[in-house]
Amino acid sequence: MVTLLNPRPDLWTLEPEVLHLNHGSYGAVPRRTQELMARLRTEADANPMVWFRSVADRLTTSRLELAGFLGTDPAGFALVPNASAGVTAALATIPIPAGSRIVLTNHAYGAVRYAAERFCRARGAEIVVVDIPLEADDDTVVATISAALDERTAGLIVDQISSATAMVFPIRRLVEACGGRIPVIVDGAHAPALLDAPAEDGADFWTGNFHKWPAAPRGTAGLVVAEKWRTATMPLIVSWSEYDERLPERFDMQGTYDYVPWIAAPESVRVLAELQWPERRTQLSGLIDEGARVLAKALGTGIPDIASPAATMRLVELPFSGVATPGEAESVKIRASRELKAEITLTGFDGRTYIRLSAHAYNSLHDYEVLAERLPTLL
Repeated sequence: MVTLLNPRPDLWTLEPEVLHLNHGSYGAVPRRTQELMARLRTEADANPMVWFRSVADRLTTSRLELAGFLGTDPAGFALVPNASAGVTAALATIPIPAGSRIVLTNHAYGAVRYAAERFCRARGAEIVVVDIPLEADDDTVVATISAALDERTAGLIVDQISSATAMVFPIRRLVEACGGRIPVIVDGAHAPALLDAPAEDGADFWTGNFHKWPAAPRGTAGLVVAEKWRTATMPLIVSWSEYDERLPERFDMQGTYDYVPWIAAPESVRVLAELQWPERRTQLSGLIDEGARVLAKALGTGIPDIASPAATMRLVELPFSGVATPGEAESVKIRASRELKAEITLTGFDGRTYIRLSAHAYNSLHDYEVLAERLPTLL
């Protein structure tokens, strides 16, 4: 049995009677960051003119801290609302000629696939979806994706950590497979705080959310752009920074926007540092392994043997026949919330339905034991 040393639910304002087991969807903001955001909003509303004159300098300070947290070049790091926005900005930058192909995998996040479909429709290109088995090892992943790349490939979009399956993809090897000929867009939505220096694997574009595992305010994400693309990469909203030659500053000022989450985000990074995050992340990996085993035993199901699982997420198969429809999955989540006081999420893959469990610093093994007691009564 793995025991997480010193869980810290006191650092959050989460409802104590609820089992919070889905940090991977919307995150949870620490109390201290919430208090900072409240002070910043009070300041903004006390004198909006002074506030907006101060925003640019505050954003620069925040960006430098967040770029340092990622271990990336701040000159190529811009703030965006979420990873979907980062992928969309990347797709708007790369050439997608008529008749070309955008390659992605069956692990891709739904909104990312929709973005690729939109650009392909507009440019007369097509989508190619590569099927990667859930239990594939890195060699299989690289070989399977490489086989789908050809002279018509305009871009490869690949997850760093799949939202649907919590599988970690070998980004550096895939970048090498593209050989600098094919632009690589990495959806690193779950990567910040789960992988060290996640944006340093050589992709043309990398984007990741700070509102997930770094526990930053929602609406905070980063876009890292390789030097060759920085001049051409533009924000999705045309605003007063349109002609700024610097990539980060072009993305900073998006009109009358709520910049408080972006400015406050480094406070959550500091909370992680005080939690000794690298050590705690290792503990959480053991915790989520044990929690998944407890739940699978209670359900009489199994845990897929993912070769490279994320540090803090695991899949546990549910005793369903086939994949639950979106309506069925939503019904289970709503009933779990109302009847079991448990916040969970479901995912379907390769004909099976799973619960995707998360673990963060506020969780303990007791949370998963209680879910294991309650969930069978609902299914």
